[in-house]
Amino acid sequence: METTNLTGKLLVAMPGMGDPRFERAVLLICTHDGEGAMGLMVNKPAPQLSFHDLLTQLQLPCETAAPRQVHFGGPVEGQRGFVLHSRDYAGDASTLAVDETTAMTATLDILRDIAGGTGPAHALVALGYAGWSPGQVEGEIAANGWLVVDPTPELVFGADNDAKWMAAIRALGIDPLLLSGAGGRA
Repeated sequence: METTNLTGKLLVAMPGMGDPRFERAVLLICTHDGEGAMGLMVNKPAPQLSFHDLLTQLQLPCETAAPRQVHFGGPVEGQRGFVLHSRDYAGDASTLAVDETTAMTATLDILRDIAGGTGPAHALVALGYAGWSPGQVEGEIAANGWLVVDPTPELVFGADNDAKWMAAIRALGIDPLLLSGAGGRA
């Protein structure tokens, strides 16, 4: 199976996705190499957890924090936080450049900066991540589990989480209503 670097690409769940945690999911792949892949869901808000609640739990100042959602990033390490953000934010050495426009930071500093109004122009806060072992994501794509889509700021950072799945599929020129949950080979 040919290996393609999916870093910076969106994975969009096909209708027949067998894992309910990923039903209608849109994930940004943050890193993909010979050791596997790691990504964050960008369209699944974490139930019953606001940004203000998160800051309070972490004992960070939250008086000026603008309302924002916290997302379910994936089923792995659900208590670990990540922030996808625009590259205008100068994070420390722990900031990972995902692509030309997006980076990921997993430190408390970025949460403080967002709460204080000095964070990045665009940010998505997520708890947990999705991870794949070497070759696993490629196998899932070959088995008709995922579509690969080029990201846009609206697909990653947009506020309408319910619309992201359909919009991502439409970005490929496909009508989502015509997709089948069954895969095949011609």
